[in-house]
Amino acid sequence: MATIQRFEDLECWQEDRKFVKLIYEFTKKEKFRKDFELINQIRRSSVSSMANIAEGFHRNSTKDFMRFLDYSRASIAETVSHLYVALDQDYIEQNYLNEAKGLADVVWKKVNNFITYLNKIAKQRK
Repeated sequence: MATIQRFEDLECWQEDRKFVKLIYEFTKKEKFRKDFELINQIRRSSVSSMANIAEGFHRNSTKDFMRFLDYSRASIAETVSHLYVALDQDYIEQNYLNEAKGLADVVWKKVNNFITYLNKIAKQRK
């Protein structure tokens, strides 16, 4: 396994970046563009997920890093919840929700697997 030297090297961050890009694409759609509050909420929660991975990477302890990875997972869930609001308001179609949920699941699993890995490493150090 290659040594990770920057947060940009993390697979979970790379996948989250794709997720954020997709959210921005959705929120630029004609129907969606008029709901400024929802656009703000959904963009902020998606960006927060990606940013928490980066911020956690630069923390001084594995425990702090794992806490920020957990925040990232929570922000992913928040973003998906906002997508349901968008669906219910007819801003997006079901296929868009399914696409976003699929990518959100990939990100969530990668973050979750990374947390599991960090926990294992932390236990070995004790």
